[in-house]
Amino acid sequence: MVTMSSTHTGGADATAAPIAFRELLPSPGGADADPAAAYAYPGDLDRPWVRANMVASADGGAIGPSGRSRDLSSAPDRRVMGALRALCDVVLVGAATARVEGYGPVRVRRAWEGLRAGRPRTPAVAVVSRSLDLPEALVTEAPADARTLVFTTSDSPAQRRRAIAEHADVVVVEGVSVTPAHVVNGLAERGLYRVLTEGGPHLLAEFVAAGLLDELCLTLSPHLLGSGAPRIVAGGPDTPGAPDQASAQSTPVRMAHLLEAQGSLFARYVRE
Repeated sequence: MVTMSSTHTGGADATAAPIAFRELLPSPGGADADPAAAYAYPGDLDRPWVRANMVASADGGAIGPSGRSRDLSSAPDRRVMGALRALCDVVLVGAATARVEGYGPVRVRRAWEGLRAGRPRTPAVAVVSRSLDLPEALVTEAPADARTLVFTTSDSPAQRRRAIAEHADVVVVEGVSVTPAHVVNGLAERGLYRVLTEGGPHLLAEFVAAGLLDELCLTLSPHLLGSGAPRIVAGGPDTPGAPDQASAQSTPVRMAHLLEAQGSLFARYVRE
């Protein structure tokens, strides 16, 4: 079965060709908003702050005709993605998303130097995988100061686990699933407090259900996909490891800001 992801992909340079972002909220009419300032993490964090960055069409679909989210992306979207990656300590992603979107280590960009002072030049990538079927570049090509972090279970393939451990940091969780709490605790132990998750939809659903998603950065793309397109959050009682829908509850959020650029809307929702 092919699993489709809803993460942003593509070259995400925070200082590519100038793009004008208009602030619609909280200060209507604001021009030339700076994404790096608009998306700054809270100061003096004493625990991981988990932020999700997702993209959806105007009618709520998360996957374009190619089976990837890049169909919905744009230059402003990639600019925001670059800023979010520059600001974070770690990019968290599910294994299916890593495979479908062709993840590798986050590339170093000189434009990020000011935002990453005192930290590695690029954020590490953390991936959750029980099968350990991961893109080889993601495992083997990460820089020494931002090694890929793999969360897996004690029943994952032992030989593959040993091979990955030669290049990446492996966290083994006893049992048959890696929960959001396992991930958050593992990141906290490593001082990785500024967390950016890029999906996929099942991983995001687990964090929402666990009450561990602090913030959603949502790009609304000016496209219509029609019926059948999956949402940015997916899962249910028939999905292995997914929370029971009977325990699902509404999570109130507030809109911290709303930006616009080239027809795309960029909303930042923070949990109350």
